[in-house]
Amino acid sequence: MFEAHFQTFEDPEGGVALTARLAAFREELVRRQLTGFVIPRADRQQNEYVPPSEERLAWLTGFTGSAGLAVVLATEAAVFVDGRYTLQAAQQVDVRAWSIASLADPPPESWLAEHLTAGDRLGYDPWLHTSAAVERLSTACTKAGAELVPVDSNPVDSIWTDRPAPPLGPVTIHGATFAGEAEADKLARIRTEMTKLGVDALVLSDSHAVAWTFNIRGADVSHTPLPLSYALVPKDGRPTIFIDTRKLSNSTRDHLERNAEVHEPDELTDALTRTAQSGAAIALDKATAADALSRLITSAGGKPVRGNDPVALLKAVKNQTEIEGARAAHRRDAVALARFLAWIDREAPKGTLTEIDAVEALETFRRDTGALKDVSFPTISGTGPNGAIVHYRVTRMSNRRIVPGDLLLIDSGGQYEDGTTDVTRTIAIGTPTDEMRDRFTRVLRGHIAIARAVFPDGTTGAQLDTLARQFLWQAGIDFDHGTGHGVGSYLSVHEGPARISKLGTTPLKRGMILSNEPGYYKRDGFGIRIENLVLVTAAEIAGAEKPMNGFETLTLAPIDRRLIDHRISKKELMWLNDYHARVRREVRPHLDEATKLWLDAATEPLA
Repeated sequence: MFEAHFQTFEDPEGGVALTARLAAFREELVRRQLTGFVIPRADRQQNEYVPPSEERLAWLTGFTGSAGLAVVLATEAAVFVDGRYTLQAAQQVDVRAWSIASLADPPPESWLAEHLTAGDRLGYDPWLHTSAAVERLSTACTKAGAELVPVDSNPVDSIWTDRPAPPLGPVTIHGATFAGEAEADKLARIRTEMTKLGVDALVLSDSHAVAWTFNIRGADVSHTPLPLSYALVPKDGRPTIFIDTRKLSNSTRDHLERNAEVHEPDELTDALTRTAQSGAAIALDKATAADALSRLITSAGGKPVRGNDPVALLKAVKNQTEIEGARAAHRRDAVALARFLAWIDREAPKGTLTEIDAVEALETFRRDTGALKDVSFPTISGTGPNGAIVHYRVTRMSNRRIVPGDLLLIDSGGQYEDGTTDVTRTIAIGTPTDEMRDRFTRVLRGHIAIARAVFPDGTTGAQLDTLARQFLWQAGIDFDHGTGHGVGSYLSVHEGPARISKLGTTPLKRGMILSNEPGYYKRDGFGIRIENLVLVTAAEIAGAEKPMNGFETLTLAPIDRRLIDHRISKKELMWLNDYHARVRREVRPHLDEATKLWLDAATEPLA
């Protein structure tokens, strides 16, 4: 019935192929006189989604998550993942060949300090690590009496004989209708920030920053309309964009050349060398700039100034055009969500649907809007114990039937030219247990606490994070991921620098779009997450002595009333009923009659 366009369900490689690759890799290290090597899940710009040609970690280990790192030594090897991927890594990685360890606490450097011995030579690719990451590796090597060795070519590439070619996705213009600000005006604002930093030039090593600055989009990676590229912005004169010109049509190249020189990617090193030779101070983004760039600037006589990319914050604060685009995208997305949720309620209790069926159906409903460019990430469709895997990605092997008595967790999003969406709903299939309702209600109360929050201008995400966890903590439980991430405007669904988490140190500014997604995960049982996107707005408080902010909820989709127990408070109930009334008011006019009837029941006020 449904034909998926954007998501596939192939199982990752495993078994003999991976065993042979690890053996071949160790042989290559011996040939290069290295006793170990570090393989991050990264491309040259630290992108979350990378092209197939950069999936070195997955190719070598079998682990396909979006964050991770591997270390191979002569007799031991380890894969490091964060809390989102602990269960997934255990399923994908051969634990006879690899140990699985923490990416954060303790970090991989602790493992290295214990397992390296004096005289070891640990290799790394300076194009795939930031300078901060290299400094941490260097410290671990020093403690063990080992040497950290940069390599000119990656040893994984030497044995990856069928490695895919780099992508050549066509670049498109993201016009004023969607961008809301001309490139020249953005460059002027960037140069104001450069003056504050006291630098002579700025390297845009994050392709998202290049795309935003020059109002372009691309198709080089899955799920994010990203044109892989760099830019060099001097404090005076024209900037230079470094991009494979095979991606550019004549009109797109003309668009870029109005404000910048256009050069091939391999010309970046020469251009940076020439700039650095005068002793220039050159700003680098500490989060995405490769260590190779710092090394190049230093060797040419320049001064690398590592810090926060000023474009990241400029990009995170949406202008009025982008805000109106986000609202329109969410209203459009809501129609697809309502059709999907009605379909699930009708079909899932029959016990014939699978997780893949749910993914394909939701994507089809989004495509029916006529505006979908891609899904914004691979849809997470997990029922029963699969729902407890935070970033579960269904494959044909793991595909589970949706049966009465289970919960279905579905986390998905769409890429539209006017905005990016991301929404999670947890759906009761049949009658939920008392435990499911208790956990769901605790998650919902935390979600509502964030949605209703009012906070002084300058408040950080870390200061709000506790609001989402408080009701879970009261039961001695928690969730092992952040409460919210920033979201781009027809760019990355996971955008910095702002976030709502224990580590969220960036002040939340009006115009930022973030997710609000507390959850609970019972291992081998079920998963629960409720996610809406929210916009930071001014809050009008009578008698307020300082500027106050709050959140406008953008996502418009019913929250499953069957999973809510009696402990919800009157104020929380008022928020829920008001939210559902708004969903009904804004979405209902765009639905067919059958879905209207379903929506009326799904959003009926709770007493």
